[in-house]
Amino acid sequence: MKSPLLKNLSKNFRSRSPFNWLLLFLVSVLVVIALLGSSSSTFNSVTSSVKNDIYTNYRKLKEQARSDYLELKSLAVGENQIKDVGVCGKERENYVPCYNVSANILAGLKDGEELDRHCELSQERQYCLIRPPKDYKIPLSWPAGRDVIWSGNVKLTKDQFLSSGSIMKRLMLLEENQIAFHSQDGMMVDDVKDYSHQIAEMIGLGSDTEFLQAGVRTVLDIGCGFGSFSAHLLSLNLMALCVAAYGSSGSHVQVALERGLPAVIGNFISKQLPFPSLSYDMVHCAQCGVIWDSKDGLFLIEIDRVLKPGGYFVLTSSTTQQQGSSTGAKKGIMPTPLEEFTKNLCWSLLEQQDETFIWQKTVDSQCYTSGKQDTIPICKGQDMQLYYQPLAHCISGTGSDRWVPIHSRSDSMNSTELKVHGKLNKIGVYPDNFFEDSEFWKSAVRNYWSLLSPLIFSDHPKRPGDDDPLPPYNMVRNVLDMNAHYGGLNAALLEAGKSVWVMNVVPLGVHNTLPLILDRGFAGVLHNWCEPFPTYPRTYDLLHGSGLLSHLESQGCSIVEVLFEMDRILRPEGWIILSDKLGPIEKVRMVATQMRWEARVVDLQNGSDQRLLVCQKSFVRK
Repeated sequence: MKSPLLKNLSKNFRSRSPFNWLLLFLVSVLVVIALLGSSSSTFNSVTSSVKNDIYTNYRKLKEQARSDYLELKSLAVGENQIKDVGVCGKERENYVPCYNVSANILAGLKDGEELDRHCELSQERQYCLIRPPKDYKIPLSWPAGRDVIWSGNVKLTKDQFLSSGSIMKRLMLLEENQIAFHSQDGMMVDDVKDYSHQIAEMIGLGSDTEFLQAGVRTVLDIGCGFGSFSAHLLSLNLMALCVAAYGSSGSHVQVALERGLPAVIGNFISKQLPFPSLSYDMVHCAQCGVIWDSKDGLFLIEIDRVLKPGGYFVLTSSTTQQQGSSTGAKKGIMPTPLEEFTKNLCWSLLEQQDETFIWQKTVDSQCYTSGKQDTIPICKGQDMQLYYQPLAHCISGTGSDRWVPIHSRSDSMNSTELKVHGKLNKIGVYPDNFFEDSEFWKSAVRNYWSLLSPLIFSDHPKRPGDDDPLPPYNMVRNVLDMNAHYGGLNAALLEAGKSVWVMNVVPLGVHNTLPLILDRGFAGVLHNWCEPFPTYPRTYDLLHGSGLLSHLESQGCSIVEVLFEMDRILRPEGWIILSDKLGPIEKVRMVATQMRWEARVVDLQNGSDQRLLVCQKSFVRK
């Protein structure tokens, strides 16, 4: 006869549901992990000290028990669970959310606004992985990838190539599976180099190598063709960002990014660009298709808004040549609308040669209120947090502490400039904090670079005494820092000699440090991570986010949707490095494995709950 205790136990065990059995098993796994953790760490412990390189000899982490636990937990709890993550249809190979032209037209948008960004009209997002095109190949490493790209990687047809204009055809060679761009060492005369030299002479310089001495560090290239002018400016150590409209049948932005050149989708048909006032030293437009004297000069006013004092607007257009130049006004001929608008903006026409015109913005902020022009009012309030706002018919930036002529700036951030940015953000940007941040990112870059070796996810045997070889300096090219703060990662990568450029994103809802980033000569935009990023699929090699996950939670954004967006814009075999608290990191890791990412968690072992999540995207074919 069984004792009463045994009878009760037998009854309880028979009545338990499968779910209760699963919970009991999870508790058992936790106990086993705790016991094992007392003798050996589940993770390879590393230190976050800025003095040491912390990932030398980094191996595949011994975390199988924890992996099993997390997978079982996701089944039991169901939080962030994504079932049956499949591959999207072929129609989404080049899909860019928020740019649904058909839906925009049905919504009644017209006069070019149907080509603008309209996330509010986007369809519900699908949880699927966007597959690469059938003939997709991993891009060539920089700098070879700048001059030769795989034709199967971009949506550029032969007809588009043949209609791209005589200059472009002279610079490109379409082969069976490649598109080659003539380099400066090519057999043909480099038209782009000659064009750049012409611009330098027109603004009074002896050569385009003197752009930096004249205060020109950052250039906004409207339209940008296929990026050849931007590529040349980058060779001169200038930061040239291509901004071009979305194209459903191929885009200049997609080709530029495929070449490893800074680019982002954007236009200003009805909305302002996602930059603060006084952002760029030069704005360039060569046959970019904008009718500058339309809409009462709104497009020119937007250019004036983003130009720094003393900055240049370079316009190359056969249409402008036909309209005449300001020399006609001196002869008593009626001035053109373009001349009137530029005069009201306090711009001076420096030079005209053939189809190229160059204006310079005034350095005198009082010009707009001195009576020299009185048709364009001054904007009220600051525009620090502008994000796709309607184009404004007013002058911006005249009362800003950042109104500093481009030729009067220092080469690097000094304490005075840091105080200006601290005042703008109502936070203390102190020199000590700024330089401490810089030192931290120098160490982080050394450590990150060790993590990027493909060997860390392999099971190859290691010979005694051998160190893991560091990846080459050009392993990645296009980097997206999703929460850039001061731009410290960008600065550290450049100082370390890595062949990268960084798109620094300042999320909405944090202190707007984008003016500081742009004043450092870097590329950057404002962005709301609750929305898709304005770029094509497969355009970045490395995505980085420090504190991003906590920010997303504070803003009520769906972390799962952001992860699928990250997968969309990341190239196959590309990398993700996220730094955040343990809770968000664990949630992301669960979803990452379901999205076919290789994912590893690194415990910093510094007394905090901060963790690193390092992921690599797989090359999904089907």
